[in-house]
Amino acid sequence: MGFLREFKSFAMRGNLIGLAVGFTVGAAFSTVAKSLVDDIIMPPIGLLVGQQAFTDLFVVLKSGTETPGPYETLAEAQAAGAVTLNYGQFINNVVAFLLVALAMFLLIRVINRIDRQLEEELAPRAKDAPALPENKKCPYCLSTISYKAVRCPHCTSELEPAPEPAAP
Repeated sequence: MGFLREFKSFAMRGNLIGLAVGFTVGAAFSTVAKSLVDDIIMPPIGLLVGQQAFTDLFVVLKSGTETPGPYETLAEAQAAGAVTLNYGQFINNVVAFLLVALAMFLLIRVINRIDRQLEEELAPRAKDAPALPENKKCPYCLSTISYKAVRCPHCTSELEPAPEPAAP
């Protein structure tokens, strides 16, 4: 029973649940980004390059055993058993990755901006607090000493402690 209790404790931790939610949302977002690339962005680019589908950009490394080339589409080449270099699919995946990375960058940028604004609103502002001086004069020998000093290093007189700044 100790193993099951320990596993339940591990599985119910906030970090693990957050990780699972993040992974699930990330997978769904990745699917949407992949669809955006495959179905919206790349077809016009494919037309510009002269191909009907951008994913059909490939190089035949070895003709198939079923049917010799040339092959019109990647699916046709793969069905024939040809060995192909699928650079169109690779470019699709790179564009999808860049879109996901850009979206994550923008999301993190917004979150950081909101975090900074909340921090500024909640944290006391340093510019509102009066600045403490660095030095003061010893009232006995008039030497310049540290503001926080409680004994003068020149005349060894005892001094009153410096007042603490008021909380804002």
